[in-house]
Parts: sequence; C-alpha cells; structure tokens
Amino acid sequence: MEIKGKLTKILKIESGTAKNGNEWKKQSCIVETESKYNNQVCVTAFGEENINSLNKLKTGETVAIDCNVYSREYNGKYYNHIDGWKFSKHSEETNVTNFVTSEETPF
Repeated sequence: MEIKGKLTKILKIESGTAKNGNEWKKQSCIVETESKYNNQVCVTAFGEENINSLNKLKTGETVAIDCNVYSREYNGKYYNHIDGWKFSKHSEETNVTNFVTSEETPF
C-alpha cells in the first residue's frame, strides 16, 4: 500500500529490548493525506535503515510511503499498525505519462 501526503511531524526515536533479548528501534511520522475525513496517518519506521530513510525527509514535504497495514489481537481487541518500508519525496512529475499518437506508431 502507498500513502501520499504532506509530512507534518517526525516523532522521537523509541527503542527497547524484545522478550528474546534483541534490541529494536522505531520512529513514527505523521502524514496528512488529501482525504476529506480522518486525513492524518501515523506511519512507523522499524530498524536503522528505515529510520535513516525517514530522516532524509523534511516536514512540509510531499512524501510517498510504501507500507504494510495489519492488525493484531490482544485480549479480544484488535489494534492496527502501519509499518513503512520505503520513504521518499513525492513528485507530481513522476506521474506524467507519455501518450503516443497514431501518427507516431511505426505500423
């Protein structure tokens, strides 16, 4: 899934140790989409590589984030998570499609 919008906030890095003893780091950001309702989305970057990719962006920029959306059950309740795995600037120029007219076709 891809989320596009304006990067409004980059939150502080969180870290800890998992039950198995492995260290982890994550950092979240807030993206404001063009949706009419509920247009703020919190996306989390896990791991050093994804955090570095997120921190190359600046607040106020239009961004595109490839992410996985999933839910987990805990004590009969479900909690949603959005994990980003590719953070980049979004440019409208990348969405331009070149059209070929019938006069340009070789047959």
